[in-house]
Amino acid sequence: MLLRNKILLTAVLTGSWLTATAQLTPYPPQSSTNSPYTRYGLGELSDRGFANNAAMGGVGYGLRYSGHINLTNPAAYSSVDSLSFMFDIGMSLKSSNYKENGISSNAKNASFDYLAIQFRLHKRLGMAIGFTPYSTVGYNFSTTSPVSGSEDVTATNTFQGDGGLQQVTAGLGFKILDNLSIGASAGYIYGSLSYQNMVAFNTNSDATYVYNTLKIKSYVADFGLQYTQKINKTDNITLGLVYGLGHTLNSTDTRGIRVTDNLTNPSYSSVNEHKIKNAYGIPHTFGVGLSYLRNNRLTIAADYTLQKWSSAKYYTPSTMYKDRSKIALGAEILPNPIGRNYLQRIRYRIGANYATPYLNLPQCEGPSEYSISAGFGFPLYLFQRNTILNLTGQYIRVNPSTSNMLSENRFVIKLGLTFNEHWFMKWKVN
Repeated sequence: MLLRNKILLTAVLTGSWLTATAQLTPYPPQSSTNSPYTRYGLGELSDRGFANNAAMGGVGYGLRYSGHINLTNPAAYSSVDSLSFMFDIGMSLKSSNYKENGISSNAKNASFDYLAIQFRLHKRLGMAIGFTPYSTVGYNFSTTSPVSGSEDVTATNTFQGDGGLQQVTAGLGFKILDNLSIGASAGYIYGSLSYQNMVAFNTNSDATYVYNTLKIKSYVADFGLQYTQKINKTDNITLGLVYGLGHTLNSTDTRGIRVTDNLTNPSYSSVNEHKIKNAYGIPHTFGVGLSYLRNNRLTIAADYTLQKWSSAKYYTPSTMYKDRSKIALGAEILPNPIGRNYLQRIRYRIGANYATPYLNLPQCEGPSEYSISAGFGFPLYLFQRNTILNLTGQYIRVNPSTSNMLSENRFVIKLGLTFNEHWFMKWKVN
């Protein structure tokens, strides 16, 4: 009877969580970025790590810790202990500064980042369900230039974009041996990306409005492995491997050109529109990570990721994409998990990463990106006292490949709350 109640409670909470996810993500979603670089490709790519991963530079492939949900490697799902039911939620606050040719501008954004739950199905089998972003598009800028051969006529190009892709996934992690685990996750990727370009003149000439809206409803799949080797009684090293399936997405790209004398109150309008099916893809992704754990108090980790964007499908000949690499390093220190001093029970984290671009822009490569980060994991006295508030600060530099292009300095604050409660504890009454 007790087991049946536990399963029923889990099912109810999972259904409520998925309903909340649907309510929190309107279609299309409000953009959480203001970068002109998101005009190209699928926009700004997101990491699957949570606030605690971000504080450590985004590492996660080799991390194996029962106190956090780790969606970066499905093999880590089997690390959840027999008593825990974990729920993780996170958000970000961003402040960006853009500079180009001596001109600068600022933008601020806030975003809801992720939801996830994790629990144990069997002593060797763990399950996780997560909602995370895949990419984001958001920009709004304009340029004005004189028309050749007409001294008094200028043309203004206005570029606007909005939208994003999200993914809902569920996965299993299975412990084959005490030191070897495998895992797999699959899910649904969906969303809408809108790109617009309007050309208008300072005369009574017609305005031209070029647009395309990409709607995606497809699947994603990831696989992982973790192997842990003990060094001595207190220390171990974990090797993590991941693979993300690359494929052509089920998508509809609506492209059109509209010519009108007035965009808001036209007396006439001419539209030429067509649809392109399944013209975009996501890349095969390979990742390897290594982590060192000393006495459950010090963790040092490193990850390498390769995304084969050069072979991903794009609606024009595939010169837009290039392979993307990312290197991440991170560390976490927990002075004393049972110390009487609260400062000794805080988790202190630091990290850094560097990523090459996945875009080939019309005249040059896309921008590279590097970041440094630091954060804390604050234990909270709730219920069974296993809840952690994760606070992370990041500085991200988006560095153009040529000196006259747009650069970005981004400051990000990430907040994450991990509920890790002993829901499945069997109480005994004497």
